[in-house]
Amino acid sequence: MPTEFPTDNLSEHPLSVAESSSTSLAAGLETGSSSLSQSDPEPESLRQKATARLRRDLKSALIDTSQKPTGDFDLLADQSPSGTADRVSSFNGLITTMRLATMSISLLLVSADTSSNSAALRFWTAVLVLYAIFRTVRPIKYTDSVSSLVLVIAEVFLGVLAVVATGGCDSPLIFMLLPAITVAGLARGFGFSFRVAVVTILAVSFVFVDQASNPREALVRAASWAGIIMLVAIIAGYTRRISGVADRDRELTLDRLDKLSDANDLLFSLHQVTQTLPASLDMGEVLDTTLQRLHSLVSFESAAVLLFDETDAHWDVVRHEGLHIPTRLGPTDLPVGLRKALAQNGSAAVSNLIAEPGGGLSNRSGSGLYSVLTARGTIIGLLGLEHGEVGHFTHREEELVAGFIAPAALAVDNARWFARLRTVGADEERTRIARDLHDRIGQSLAYLGFELDRLVEKDSQGESVSQPIAQLRDDVRGVIREVRDTLYDLRTDVSDERSLGQVLEQYAERVAERSALQVHVEAEESARLPILQEREMWRVTQEALANVERHASATAVRVVWRCDGHRALVDITDNGVGFEQGRAGRLDSYGLLGMRERAASVGASFEIVSAPGRGTRVRCTLQPATTETQPSSSQRNWPNR
Repeated sequence: MPTEFPTDNLSEHPLSVAESSSTSLAAGLETGSSSLSQSDPEPESLRQKATARLRRDLKSALIDTSQKPTGDFDLLADQSPSGTADRVSSFNGLITTMRLATMSISLLLVSADTSSNSAALRFWTAVLVLYAIFRTVRPIKYTDSVSSLVLVIAEVFLGVLAVVATGGCDSPLIFMLLPAITVAGLARGFGFSFRVAVVTILAVSFVFVDQASNPREALVRAASWAGIIMLVAIIAGYTRRISGVADRDRELTLDRLDKLSDANDLLFSLHQVTQTLPASLDMGEVLDTTLQRLHSLVSFESAAVLLFDETDAHWDVVRHEGLHIPTRLGPTDLPVGLRKALAQNGSAAVSNLIAEPGGGLSNRSGSGLYSVLTARGTIIGLLGLEHGEVGHFTHREEELVAGFIAPAALAVDNARWFARLRTVGADEERTRIARDLHDRIGQSLAYLGFELDRLVEKDSQGESVSQPIAQLRDDVRGVIREVRDTLYDLRTDVSDERSLGQVLEQYAERVAERSALQVHVEAEESARLPILQEREMWRVTQEALANVERHASATAVRVVWRCDGHRALVDITDNGVGFEQGRAGRLDSYGLLGMRERAASVGASFEIVSAPGRGTRVRCTLQPATTETQPSSSQRNWPNR
């Protein structure tokens, strides 16, 4: 009887050619190990060196003054770039020089003075000279504090009082007002120096002009000194303004330097994490790596990583350090910081855990930083970092952790799914092995047991058992062959050295040796898939062929395999008895549900077509997400239903 195949579903059809996301993922899994092995053996030292070099280069660079700081400079009230820095320290040399110069000029003028007011003049001269010497040794420090402002005003007041008491604009001590006006301008800027200069001019000139015998001449002299004092105030004020712009630019540059350094630290840690993403699929390794990277970013004393168990809505503590904590926490058992992070679906910082009811993960913690682990739009876990010091975590550290947490969560989620897939795969393999042992070996062993019982009974009755024993020996040899075939099937797998096409041809030969089933293999592979995808495609094919061999009552089966490195197709068609589609028990019992899950795990589609008396067709297709409008010539010979 000639071999017959169902032909109603074997028309030609092109496959699409776009890239598959599952292919990309599998390729990343294959290449991850090599990229990880090439990483620097001492990444931390290199990171530190890179950061130090970045800081050094930026600090040595010229400040671009064309980038003005934001905010207006008030003409009458300049603001300090820093509330704690000494604003006049950089001008101490200039101020000291002015003090010594004006003091020398005043002493020369005093020594030449022969007026009746010499006693008062000598007194105030001594006071101002001693004050100048004191300020030369101990300059005024202006830090925008009230005490600093009082010292500046007091110096101006002392000078004005001495000048008014010794002749006003004609006083030889008027030159010693200039350092006081200069200090006022350098300390507070143009607005303040302008106001001080006006008050000083009015105070000195009013008494001088009012008591002068020649008011006109006195007014001219007062105007001359007013111009000098105002000029000094303007120069000092604008000097402060220019210096303030430079200070602001310097602080802006340093702030940018700090942010660049933080970004450098974060990018390095993210680089290390992304390097390990493809290769680190072990949960323990991923968690250890995550905490190690966090230690390089943030200073903390205790930490905990919790994963959500959706079966009972509890949180499993999968990793912790520096604290004692139960292995499982209920929704109400979470500390306040983790509950805040969940409520915000992000990060939450608690500066004072002592004041919070329930405290943190540890009763010794003073502050905490908590984050939600989100991967693929789903909350998969929580991260808690704590420190014994209250207010330990800064805003900068919050930003670093927020930037780090996304790839870390993805790595944890990949490891979690890989563990689940490995467990499911192991269960499927155990089920398949158990089914093989039952179908192939178990029934044969049961038969041998029955035969041995029958022979024992015959022998006890004195009947000849030599011929049944010979037959039983042949049956035992058959069981041995079954065991050998089963072990071979278990060992048969796709590898780097053996492609799916090669495995199919070898498998067909084994099936032909042990059964009357004819297996026709048509393999065409111009390139290979990533090993992960190719193995799953083989598992689907192996399960389908096993079903044909055991249950289809077929005489022949055709296996078509096509692969170009991006697209793949495996098509198994038999001429067996078939079955009625829609019978769930039939589908489940023959492992078809497992085949569908395997196909879906690598992004492939799975189809089965069968009918009573018309055979069965199993088709698994791996294709890109988009379709070209016109198929290429290489596509046209790919079978379709």
